[in-house]
Amino acid sequence: MNVRRLIPTTAVAGAVVLGLTALSACSTSDAADGGNGDKLKVTASFYPMQFLTERIGGEHVAVTSLTKPGVEPHDLELTPRQIGSISESDYVLYLKGIQPAVDDAILQSGVKNTVDAATLTTLENHGSEVSGHDHGHEGEEEQGHAGEEEHGHEEEAPEEHSEGDGHNHGEEGGADPHIWLDPVKYAEVAKGVGKSLEKADPDHAADYKKNTDALVAELGELNTAYETGLKNTSTKTFITTHSAFGYLAERYGLTQQGIAGIDPEAEPSPARIQEIHTIAEKEKATTVFFETLASDRTAKTLAKDTGLKTGVLDPLEGITDKSQGADYIEVMESNLAALQKALGAK
Repeated sequence: MNVRRLIPTTAVAGAVVLGLTALSACSTSDAADGGNGDKLKVTASFYPMQFLTERIGGEHVAVTSLTKPGVEPHDLELTPRQIGSISESDYVLYLKGIQPAVDDAILQSGVKNTVDAATLTTLENHGSEVSGHDHGHEGEEEQGHAGEEEHGHEEEAPEEHSEGDGHNHGEEGGADPHIWLDPVKYAEVAKGVGKSLEKADPDHAADYKKNTDALVAELGELNTAYETGLKNTSTKTFITTHSAFGYLAERYGLTQQGIAGIDPEAEPSPARIQEIHTIAEKEKATTVFFETLASDRTAKTLAKDTGLKTGVLDPLEGITDKSQGADYIEVMESNLAALQKALGAK
């Protein structure tokens, strides 16, 4: 466990009080600073939630992301100003289990329209090795429940994560939170977000529905591209330093072999390097993937020791100038191209 990722709950609670006190007499929301008028003030916890609210909300929302570009979500430490901005929001979208500091601050914010994206689809457990079995039917009947869309922090999300674990990757006892890397599950979340925005701001419900339908259609096209592009490959196994791609692997019949699991920057043990080497030979894997926001040290170490190539597979936790695309859709398309190359798509 990387101790720098741990943010004590007591510290968060203290910051919440400080934030609310210090900011009660002034404008607290970054979104409110630009003279946004009647726009819905939306706070998103990190990029995948920001993308949804911006695309679905369109011109009717002013979105502030708590996680700035280039910052890994699980490294986030909230400032008093950010904590105050949450309480001033009209609508909050987050994903419980990714950022415990955010979870705690939202719980204490008292915002009426608070939505936990984890309640809008079905979470599953994924270890460092994830085999591909398509559970596409799961969660389709559970999207957008009215009782789950508001007061999301009061609902028990279907995952368990050990206290202080800033980034549970679906290892023992916890559900994998990386639902946005499966376009089908992400579309389920989008539908739920759309319905909750309609309830939060009924005057613009028609536009929210129209924007939701357009985004869901786009995600459907992305899913089709992945299904088609990964249908015939020389191997089904890919190796990654960050075990974030369990849902993607499961959706498209692939197997993810994670090196470090919970910490993408951790050095693999000699035993794990040998194990990966054996797996790569057996399954004809060619590439060790690392991510945009983390060091490539682990991937390069393993590649050197096993004779494999390195490549980028972006878990889309943030967009920077180093990202292979300007938004979620473009980066996912780049991920598809990287997987096709590594897996030997025919």
